[in-house]
Formats: sequence, structure tokens, C-alpha cells
Amino acid sequence: MQTGLQYRRVGQFVVAKKTPQPWYRRLHWQVLIAMAAGIVAGLAGGEAIVPKVGWLGTLFIRLLRMIIVPLIFTSIVSGVASIGSARSLGRMFSKTLGYYVLTSALAIFAGLAAVNIIQPGAGANIGGAAQASLPELSTPSSPIDILIDIVPPNFIAAASKPDMLAVIFFCIVLGMAIAVLPEEHRRPLVTLFNAGFQAMMKLTAGVIVFLPIGVFGLITRLVGSSGLESFKALGLYMLTIAVGLTFHLFVTLPLVLVLLGRIKPRVHFANMIEALVMAFSTSSSAATLPVTIENVEKNVGVSNRTSSFVLPMGATVNMDGTALYECAGVLFVAQVLGVDLSLSAQLVVVLTALLASVGAAAVPSAGLVVIFIVLDAVNLRGPEVEAIVGAMLAVDRPLDMYRTSVNIFSDSCGAAIIAKSEGETGIDEEAAV
Repeated sequence: MQTGLQYRRVGQFVVAKKTPQPWYRRLHWQVLIAMAAGIVAGLAGGEAIVPKVGWLGTLFIRLLRMIIVPLIFTSIVSGVASIGSARSLGRMFSKTLGYYVLTSALAIFAGLAAVNIIQPGAGANIGGAAQASLPELSTPSSPIDILIDIVPPNFIAAASKPDMLAVIFFCIVLGMAIAVLPEEHRRPLVTLFNAGFQAMMKLTAGVIVFLPIGVFGLITRLVGSSGLESFKALGLYMLTIAVGLTFHLFVTLPLVLVLLGRIKPRVHFANMIEALVMAFSTSSSAATLPVTIENVEKNVGVSNRTSSFVLPMGATVNMDGTALYECAGVLFVAQVLGVDLSLSAQLVVVLTALLASVGAAAVPSAGLVVIFIVLDAVNLRGPEVEAIVGAMLAVDRPLDMYRTSVNIFSDSCGAAIIAKSEGETGIDEEAAV
């Protein structure tokens, strides 16, 4: 049986279509096996095994941090420069971007509400974090201070800290500047950054290959240090993320369909079922893109003109589920540490999660990389933070599958709503399946 990925081009994007793999080659099974092996090793070896195996988790976390700045830099610049070209700036682009910002913000607030109501990290002790000294938080005193901090006086210095809000802002304005250059200057720069983004996607996917090894090291260290007491908090954390995603998928997005598009959510769900199943099984917006386009055009009834603009853009820019996960995950880390994030600090988390989700590469588990961006924005750093994030990595695979389905469904809703606003008829008039 052939395994791996088959690549095809959709517009300006190279997307991957997954071919069948034996179960032992699938990442979620590898992670589950690594998690079980880590629990057994931690219980059997106790604290003595931590220095022998824990370094594997530390090394994996460092690999994730290594790729953050170049991944975000190439992703955002190439996305803004390509999608925001002069021929695309206008009514369609404004509607598409406005929809994506709206739904991502609604997803973030759903996650914010869920984590503040359920309080999954309150009183939890993950990897000894409860006994750790509290970090000094970065908490701007006003929205004006946040605005000033976004603009970097020195981009290189901002990237080296890293000050990710400033890095993201620079990437966006650089992409916009490239977009309005004359064609002879714009084209080579777009090609350069697109090539850089593809290289970073390959590198990110390569790092994720080592996720099971990293999970083994992190879980062994976690269980060896603190036993099984951490897993109650992790179960509550998973429930919190699932509640937020479920609310956004079955309440927020259907309301958006009804209010903005006068579309029946039940019909749209039925027409997108194949893409949702594909997204859940692959955990990749890019791998699902061909199926998403087919469902949106053949089942929903959106024209190729609209789908070919909105959906590839959504595969890179519109990451509702990822944005929700980043926001809720950071607040969970703060709760475990016993840190009470002020309203201004939570505003920084919301803004950073919204901007960082734009730069989340459409490959499996890329959200694991991006969560460090939001953590850095409020100065949540250090070995205790890495221990908590490591525990979150171990249970992330099913959450990643779910949030990818949310991302895909939001993209399809946007395509249907924008098609209707452009005067197209026959959108979701009946269920195709």
C-alpha cells in the first residue's frame, strides 16, 4: 500500500491529499502509544527517570520554538502579499477578510468564556507548576499602550525577544507594501516569500514527525515528577476546549449563516459532511482543501469564481478553531500557575490569538507552534510553562482533529455567505446528501 501525501496545486496554494496509511503510521495512534509508554515509564521509574528521558521533551519544545518566527514571517507576508494583490483588493477581498476576522473573534470569545466559566486549571498541579514562582506578566495599562507596543522600533530586536505582536504587525504591513508594488517588483518578492513559506511548512511538518518522541519525554517527566494527579486537570482542559469548539460550530456559525446569508444551517451541514469528515481524519486544512472546494461548488452551489478566491485564502487565514484553542490554552496555563490575568492582559491574549491564527500554517498540529506566540505576548515563559504545554501536547491530537473541522466549516460558511452577497443564486437550496 502506498503511503504519504499526494500534492496538487489549487490557485496559488500547493495542497496535500492524504493516501491511506496503516494505523501504526498515523500520528494520533503514535501519540497515544507514546503517551501510554510515558505513563508506564514515569510510574515505574519515578523521579529517577526524569533526567534520563525528560530531555527528549525539552528538545522537542526547543524545536517548536525554533521555527516560530520564520514560520510566522513567511506565512503572513506571503499570504498578505499574494491574496492582497492589486487585482484582488476590492469588494470581494473586503468581504472575505471581514468575515474571517469576525468569525475568528467570535471563536476566541467563545473560548475565553468557556475557560473563565469552567476554570479547568484552577488548583491544578501539573509538573510541579503550583510550587513555581510566578512569572512577571506583561500587562499593558490601557488599549493605547497595547497599540504602541504593537509597533516595533526595531524589527530584529522584536524577533529576537520574541515580541510576537510586533513581529506580526511588521509582517502584515510588509505584505501590504509588497501587494501594492508594480508587478515587475511584486512578482519576484511574492515568489520568494511563497517559496520560503513552503519550506517552513516542510520544516514544521518535519518537526511534528517527532511529536510522539516529544510526548513520551514530556509525559515521562510529568508522571515521574508528580504522578497521575495532573490528568484530572487535563481532562477538564479537554472538556473546556471541546465545549468552546462545539458552541462555535453548532451555535455561532449557524447564527452567522442565518443572519448574514439567510442560509439554513441544517442544509449547509449536510452539504459539507464529506469535507468535515476529511478535516477530522487528517487534521489539515490544506489536505482537506480539494474536498472543501468540491463540496462547496457541487453541493452548496457556489461558483468557482467565489470558491477559488475565498477557500484558499481561508485555508491560510481563517483559523477559528485554532484561535479559540490558543486563547483558551493560554488562560489554562495561567490558571495552573495561579496567575490572575487582568482584563488588559486578557485583551492582549485575544488580540494576539486573533493575529497569530492568521499565521498558523495549514498543516497538522501547527497550532502547537503558535500557542507559544500567545504565551510570549503576556510573558508566560520558563520551564514550568513548558511542562504544562508539554502535558497539553499529549492530549492535543483529538482536539486538533476537532478544531480543523471547525476551521473548514467556517471557510465553507464564508464562501456561501459571500456568494449570496455577490448575487449568486441556488446557494444551499437543498441538501445534496
